Amino acid sequence: MLRDEILDLKRAKNAVILAHYYTTPDVQSVADFLGDSLALSIEAQRTPADMILFAGVHFMAETAKVLSPHKKVLLPSLEAGCSLAESCRAEDLAAFKHAHPDHLVVSYVNTSVAVKALTDICCTSSNALKVVESIPADTPIIFTPDRNLGSYIQKLTGRDNMLIWDGACHVHEEFSLEGILALKKAHPQAHVVVHPECRAYIIAVADFVGSTSAILEYCGQNAAQEFIVVTEAGIMAEMRRLYPDKKFYPAPPEHITGIDCGSCNECKYMKMVTLENIASALRDEQPEILIDEPIRKAAERSILNMIAIK
Repeated sequence: MLRDEILDLKRAKNAVILAHYYTTPDVQSVADFLGDSLALSIEAQRTPADMILFAGVHFMAETAKVLSPHKKVLLPSLEAGCSLAESCRAEDLAAFKHAHPDHLVVSYVNTSVAVKALTDICCTSSNALKVVESIPADTPIIFTPDRNLGSYIQKLTGRDNMLIWDGACHVHEEFSLEGILALKKAHPQAHVVVHPECRAYIIAVADFVGSTSAILEYCGQNAAQEFIVVTEAGIMAEMRRLYPDKKFYPAPPEHITGIDCGSCNECKYMKMVTLENIASALRDEQPEILIDEPIRKAAERSILNMIAIK
């Protein structure tokens, strides 16, 4: 079985598998650590393994390599990119910085290593509010690349000196307000839990807004027994594993009619990671993530500045 081969290869090569919540359930089952972007960044920094296989997308594996330059970092599929990261090119950000030299750059971790190298401090959906609040109120900010997360943080902080990049995640942009309201009508006791990468009119109907890890925690601690989940459908596997007695309903995207869509709003890039290419990557120790040292050092500074914020 592939799963047994993967476990054997991990042991033989002193490798660790880090997996994001948005990967498939079978991929999650072979992970040593399952988490969101912030937790995976920290785990990549402190793992004692000689090799890191990142079951996720390209920018995540880059972050692991930035924080663990002497470890071999593998990404099972080089095609596993990110629509949000691709919405902010390093050359465009460099030009924008040049036009606004007094602004401090805050970049969501869903960015390339080249963008992180141009960044003063990174953030995740877990800590974006803390990151922005740590910056003096009179310091102007460029927030990149997610316009929805940036606008949400701007609303929470009341900062009018934030310039927000016009980028977005295709998954979180596509949720249907009509579909969510229909689900709420069908399940009136359900709480609506929403990721802050969603549009403002989706966030407006939420009972709770937070990162994937925060949403998981909320669902466990809240007395509610039903939840309408407005983020990438991969998280449903961990929700059902942790809370088998509760019910979870995935919110539909705009192109789906009706409310029973199953696992309907998925990131095609996360789903490119499979047990087959995990086994192949461990077997051949390829594809390997390599980063030029000057870029790595510059990116490391922005990530460590983020991790340092408690």
